[in-house]
Amino acid sequence: MSNPTLQAFFLGRALATAIGEQIEEAITTGMSGVGRFDAEQRERLHQFIENVFEQAQSSQTVNHQDEANGASSGEDLQATIDNLRAEIAQVRVALQQYRSSS
Repeated sequence: MSNPTLQAFFLGRALATAIGEQIEEAITTGMSGVGRFDAEQRERLHQFIENVFEQAQSSQTVNHQDEANGASSGEDLQATIDNLRAEIAQVRVALQQYRSSS
């Protein structure tokens, strides 16, 4: 190995091999991280969708219970409507008084 050209060749070859291995390791690590991130995001999306469906289901259950309770209390509903109509009439009177005083 006294020939400097031959030494430079083998040194360059060893350097290229080492750089290639480092690049391969970096790409493998990067792709592994991307794959892990993708899997975590898919799991989070799946959990989010499940939570939305659960909330919709519970809201639907509550709504059905409210409807069932409301059907048995039709008189209460009519009283609520009458109260709202009375409040609207009071607001109209107050608005007319405000307009006439301005």
